[in-house]
Amino acid sequence: MNQILEPGRRVRTESSGMVCEVEGFLGGGGQGEVYRAKAGGQNLALKWYFPASATSEQRSALETLIRMGSPSQRFLWPLELVSASSIKGYGYIMPLREARYKSIVDMMKRRIEPGFRALATAGLELSHSYLQLHAKGLCYRDISFGNVFFDPDSGEVLICDNDNVAVDGQSVSGVYGTPRFMAPEIVTGETVPNTQTDLFSLAVLLFYIFMMHHPLEGKKELAIKCLDLPAMRKLYGTEPVFIFDPVDTSNAPDPVQHKNALLFWGIYPEFLRELFIKAFTEGIRDPQHGRVRESNWRAAMARLRDSIIYCGNCKAENFYDADAMTVSRQAASCWSCRQNLRLPPRLRIGRNLVMLNHDTQLFPHHVDDEKRYDFSQPVATIAQHPTDPNIWGLKNLSSNNWSSTNRKGEVSDVWPGRSVTLAVGTRINFGQVEGEIGF
Repeated sequence: MNQILEPGRRVRTESSGMVCEVEGFLGGGGQGEVYRAKAGGQNLALKWYFPASATSEQRSALETLIRMGSPSQRFLWPLELVSASSIKGYGYIMPLREARYKSIVDMMKRRIEPGFRALATAGLELSHSYLQLHAKGLCYRDISFGNVFFDPDSGEVLICDNDNVAVDGQSVSGVYGTPRFMAPEIVTGETVPNTQTDLFSLAVLLFYIFMMHHPLEGKKELAIKCLDLPAMRKLYGTEPVFIFDPVDTSNAPDPVQHKNALLFWGIYPEFLRELFIKAFTEGIRDPQHGRVRESNWRAAMARLRDSIIYCGNCKAENFYDADAMTVSRQAASCWSCRQNLRLPPRLRIGRNLVMLNHDTQLFPHHVDDEKRYDFSQPVATIAQHPTDPNIWGLKNLSSNNWSSTNRKGEVSDVWPGRSVTLAVGTRINFGQVEGEIGF
């Protein structure tokens, strides 16, 4: 394949006039090629368009996106247009993706094995990021796992291919989405991409992340002999049926062919399953009012992180399902080894419940109503007593003084760096909110 820009080629940014030097080829797609480059001492990515894609409409769309600015640091957003007097067309520069970020395709092919905490964090960051994008009046138009990367250790995400983002309702591009991710009303040609169709694509993406399967590919898909365009239009457009629809079981998962979906569906707590059911039942029947909002996904992902518990036998991550648990302290078994789970202490803060494992951390999100979904720096961590390994406490990592009240009504200060013992009935005043430890 002949590359448009060879290593050492210099182009210039159109706004600041910086020289941008091409260092190497990263990859190509339907619109153009992406290169590793350097400008102003920074390592960047440079996308250069093929002649057919380097239209005046695309240039105008890029200028709008650059002027509006990135919704957050999670987007590899266009920074400046670039051009060269000796080469036809144009391109743009954007932040360079670090090597630690992997494609969701890598997870689907089992090249990486992220834990449930990383997946919940990725889901939270994705829903929060698309909420920020939609809040700016923009529509992504092509949400799919080909446009998302995440760190399998931390769950941090990066969203790429942002040059196809458009002002909602003002799309003139031919980008309608990726097959299998497009909303039914796009498949049938009833509408063009908008924020409501983005919500459907986001739900499909999240289902893939957590269930390793497509939400509409059950027995009906297995019965199709040739998955041609008419068949795909029927499966994803005119007659879509959720594989876990509680009423219509015509497209239920096959126990042999769809083991991933059946296994993972049973692992997650009821509140997450209910959101997926809503997304692919009401969300299909009533696209305008029935779809799950980004804020709902975000809240569920934060709750999912807090619900993680560990199996004492095999150490596998499991979830505490408050909606399904009984009074028994061993009310559920590990999905991996089938041994009974012993529940750790838990901290109730308002309506939130945080399972206190050996590695649990609290963040501003938990203790400050004005800093919701702030997971930047921990403000507390579970710590073992320095002389008695059987005693565990919650250590204050913040710069603020807390107070604790035990069951006898005795009040103690919990200064920064000190811990409060995990004892049933102990109340902790974090300043903005109060929590109580239970078992």
